[in-house]
Amino acid sequence: MRVSVLQDQLAKGLNIVSRTVDNRPTLPVLANVLLAAEDARLTLAATNLELTIVTHIGARVDDGGAITLPAKTFAELVNNLSTADRVNLTLDNNTQTVKIASGMTHSNIRGIASGEFPPIPVMLEPEILVSGKVLRSMISETVFAAAKEDSRPVLTGLYVEFDGSRITMAAADGYRLAVRTAEVDNGFTGKRSFVIPAKTLSEVAKIITDDDKEVGIALPGERDLIQFAYESTVISSQLLEGKFPDFGAIIPKSYSTVLTVYTSDLLKQCKRAEIFARDSNFSARIQVKPAANAAEPGEVLIVGKSAERGDNEGMLDATVEGEALEVAFNIRYLIDALSVISDEQVTLESKGSGAPGVLRPRDRSDYIYVVMPMAINR
Repeated sequence: MRVSVLQDQLAKGLNIVSRTVDNRPTLPVLANVLLAAEDARLTLAATNLELTIVTHIGARVDDGGAITLPAKTFAELVNNLSTADRVNLTLDNNTQTVKIASGMTHSNIRGIASGEFPPIPVMLEPEILVSGKVLRSMISETVFAAAKEDSRPVLTGLYVEFDGSRITMAAADGYRLAVRTAEVDNGFTGKRSFVIPAKTLSEVAKIITDDDKEVGIALPGERDLIQFAYESTVISSQLLEGKFPDFGAIIPKSYSTVLTVYTSDLLKQCKRAEIFARDSNFSARIQVKPAANAAEPGEVLIVGKSAERGDNEGMLDATVEGEALEVAFNIRYLIDALSVISDEQVTLESKGSGAPGVLRPRDRSDYIYVVMPMAINR
């Protein structure tokens, strides 16, 4: 194998694929990235057997071939090469060593034969096309609510449903729920649903760089794989087994208090309360007071307390409908949602201190966030 590529393109490709490499892989070759050169392009691939990322970059290929190199070592070296130089890669088949030359720099990295690398899934014809902008926003508004611990593996993924022209994405960890829907032009005939690992969808969101381009989605067939294709990159992922909770039953149907506030103002006050709420499992109180008369705004008080470090109280003007309310939430959970809602105003709805809170953008109905209450700390 003899191939020459631009440093910035090689660095970008390695950054995309190497994120799937585990720190402690079960097989030595899984710590490596596959390089395969043919037909004026260099293919890069990495896998942890559950998630595989493949990307292609343009290259001058003088002699085709393939090898796997340690992902971390190779990426660190390439990232430290000059962006003005080309990177020339030459494989010595006898020693499975790649000679790397770029400008005045010459390096050698010993690899593992490409034959030991797991087979790369072939991208199937996409059945659904989704705007990159829409898919990225759906993922960002839900993925943070997936469980981080694998005591219930199905909750470490996102429920994704394709039903005609509507896509529904939901994540829950037992304490909160985020649901986002979207309409797509290129719909899917029928109805299918899957639970996709949160890590997979996080990687899909990271590769989307142009809002105007579409992501092709190939749904599982005989293989238990879902695939996402964007520009020259393909992400293939195993699905999670198990039944996702009936999240529709979790969403409250009625409320006794509804308040409307500016998103940025509420986020700032929550961040200030979080500083002091850390000592009490991030529990912070929210007190809602309706307006005394139509000429005055209602009030929202957000309180974070620490027995050792002090406390913080932040007051906001708000439009309040219904009854006065005092409730406690994990303030980090509110911060997570408010940080990804780009709308100017949000509404927070509740039926009392023992009921879940529901956060929504004020002017759109395609997103809902439910968070369970905590015991009120006095």
